[in-house]
Formats: sequence, structure tokens, C-alpha cells
Amino acid sequence: MALLIDMKRNGDSLTVSPEGRLDTSTAPNLDAQLRPVLSEGVKNLEIDLKALDYISSAGLRLLLSVQKIMSAQGNMVVRNVNESVMEVFQITGFTNLLTIE
Repeated sequence: MALLIDMKRNGDSLTVSPEGRLDTSTAPNLDAQLRPVLSEGVKNLEIDLKALDYISSAGLRLLLSVQKIMSAQGNMVVRNVNESVMEVFQITGFTNLLTIE
């Protein structure tokens, strides 16, 4: 299943809404789309996961690398995490690494 990626830029804020599965086959595509935009002065990154069905370790690594970028230039918030993705965050300790609202 493909990952649909919706990005909305508003000044120095960016909202990214991935839909589908964030895994080994889809994480590189999201990474390739996201990094150039982040380097253009994004200070506030919101990752909206309401339509994300599944996240693998590749997706977790991507979130961690984006978190590192954003901690140097602004802040990142993860919103609308569904139950199954939240369970992965809890098991892996990501609830302590990410700002989840």
C-alpha cells in the first residue's frame, strides 16, 4: 500500500499528514519530500497521524531524524495518533522522545 503525503506550508509552519503505512518501502519517499522543505526555514512542524494505519521501525527512525532536525531549528509536534500507532510509540519509548498531543 502506498503512502499518501499531504503537506501544507503556512509561513514558517509546516503540517505533514501521511496516510496509509509508514514502513521500509514508504519512509524514504516521505524523507525525500520532507527534508528539502525543512531546510527552507520551517520553525514549527506538525505531523498529523490521524490517517496513518501503521508505522514500522523505518518510520520511527524517520520521525527521530526529523525530530533532531527540528530541535535545532524550532519544534515538532505529533498529533492525532491512533491507538495502534500509539501502542508502537509506547512500546518503543517514543512517547518520551516526541511531543505528542
